[in-house]
Amino acid sequence: MLNFKNAKFVTAFSASSKPPEDRFIEVAFAGRSNAGKSSSLNALTGQNKLAKTSSKPGRTQQINFFGIDEKRFLVDLPGYGYAAVSKTLKEEWQGLMEGFLRSRQSLRGVVIIMDIRHPLKDNDCQMIEWCDERALPMHIVLTKADKLKKNQINKTLFAVQKSVQDIKTEITVQVFSSETKVGLPELRAKLNTWMNS
Repeated sequence: MLNFKNAKFVTAFSASSKPPEDRFIEVAFAGRSNAGKSSSLNALTGQNKLAKTSSKPGRTQQINFFGIDEKRFLVDLPGYGYAAVSKTLKEEWQGLMEGFLRSRQSLRGVVIIMDIRHPLKDNDCQMIEWCDERALPMHIVLTKADKLKKNQINKTLFAVQKSVQDIKTEITVQVFSSETKVGLPELRAKLNTWMNS
């Protein structure tokens, strides 16, 4: 079992710099701005400040690498779908992410973070499409489950599972809360499977 608490920031790159060597084992985290991506990474690793959280969405403007050990990395992609950044910056982020997902050989899978109250927005579907084109396994994490009642949680989980059931690439869905830690063992188990294969 991997010890995610060992995670530490290693490096970052943007559209104007080169990515690190492509010869290790990586799992990327993607999601709309304000969906809870940074909070999920922090809950996963048991560190409050590993991934920067902000009241202003769109804080992650580059691709950040967090090392668990010498050959396994969690990769934090820029948040997408945030309206308050310029069109030029949006296009730059999109190009950066798309290029990374299409070409990165070290990727074992992509965790797609979605707010359980607003799942499967256009940008989320675009992310699923990119991953599907490359047959990259996906794991949808429906965050902020503490904001809903149990019957609403189950209804949304079922609806999302049904929406993606025809995708040929491996795709799984779970419920999560960084506040209550619901779903944390399930997320860690999925990453262990991907990163130890």
